[in-house]
Amino acid sequence: MSATLFEKAPAKINLTLQVLGRRADGYHEIESLVAFADFGDKLTLQTAIEDRLEIAGPFGEKSGPIADNLVLKAVAAGRERVAGLKGGCFLLEKNIPVAAGLGGGSADAAAALRLIARANALALDDPRLISAAQATGADVPVCLQPSARIMRGVGEQLSEPIDLPMLSALLVNPLLPLATRNVFSKFAVERRGGNHADNVPRDFNGLINFLEQHDNDLTPAACACAPVVGEILETLRALPGVRLVRMSGSGPTCFALFAAQDEETKSARTLRAERPEWWVQPVAIG
Repeated sequence: MSATLFEKAPAKINLTLQVLGRRADGYHEIESLVAFADFGDKLTLQTAIEDRLEIAGPFGEKSGPIADNLVLKAVAAGRERVAGLKGGCFLLEKNIPVAAGLGGGSADAAAALRLIARANALALDDPRLISAAQATGADVPVCLQPSARIMRGVGEQLSEPIDLPMLSALLVNPLLPLATRNVFSKFAVERRGGNHADNVPRDFNGLINFLEQHDNDLTPAACACAPVVGEILETLRALPGVRLVRMSGSGPTCFALFAAQDEETKSARTLRAERPEWWVQPVAIG
């Protein structure tokens, strides 16, 4: 008997991002404080014999070939590790811009793994599921159980969940995709120490002060690839009530954190009127 299951795929926000060096295999070692927004994609599973994916939503047409989608890649990785794994027909509502620095594809893949875990009575900490997440993509493990954490290595080393205050934020994307590989091609690696997981403050003002000391190392490279990133950052800094402005991931999405609730909604209305060509989304991050 078939069943219909549903999972949210929240956008991943890199509150900090330090690049600690390049490994022999070409991947970069990072340290990043990651949190998740109350906004994202949505994924539905209708259990069936044949795996299939349909994509809808505002950014569905820009998601690329279905055969290359990380949802199907995650399910395939699960099948390689769990004999007789149930899959089915997935319907993805794509609300997160593509190649935006918000981990949309990784969030979708993680949601698919959570769905097949439910359909097959698997625990989320099942080593086979975690292995499937790691095989699917570097950001998939942190998205598997979406809580604020420090991620290290190439994304496979995760801290315990961190209890952050709820942050009122505004996400802005110029609707120009920015490939991670292009950003890293402009990045000059400067190795330095990290390991600030135990020092993340849990109160709002303390967290803002902490974030001011831990930036996103990829911002200059992203601005070199797409100068509009710098324009967005400057625009966000000029908004009333803003406490911190930053780029997420490898860009081009940037975000502003506000001192008071509802400020992000007011600023969203203003910015949508002034810059209709930009994607503007108020969110809560926690």
